[in-house]
Amino acid sequence: MSAPLDIEGPTAPPRTNGELLFSEPWESRAFGMVVSLYEAGRFTWPEFRTALVTRIRAWETEPARDEPWHYYRLWLAALEDLLVGQGAVSTDEVTARTRDLAQRPPGHDHRDGHDHMH
Repeated sequence: MSAPLDIEGPTAPPRTNGELLFSEPWESRAFGMVVSLYEAGRFTWPEFRTALVTRIRAWETEPARDEPWHYYRLWLAALEDLLVGQGAVSTDEVTARTRDLAQRPPGHDHRDGHDHMH
């Protein structure tokens, strides 16, 4: 099973020459998390799409936006909304984990205690 991604419209992921476009590594990881959780049956694609549309509409209608449009930030926020709504994770857990990951040095995506001398 693969995610039925929209080709056009507000929920369609950014593309270049028909290929998915990721500007930063975390974007592809966020994309992969959603697809993996969908394929594992954690939620339906219409459920995720609804969460994404809700985030996009909120961004479009918010009068004082502090941040520019960033598709994958909204994608990740939609995933967080969906998982919090399901009770799979709490908002506090998401906040704490985000803070912990933000404190890591760039490019350090693996757990501490790993032998770096291999």
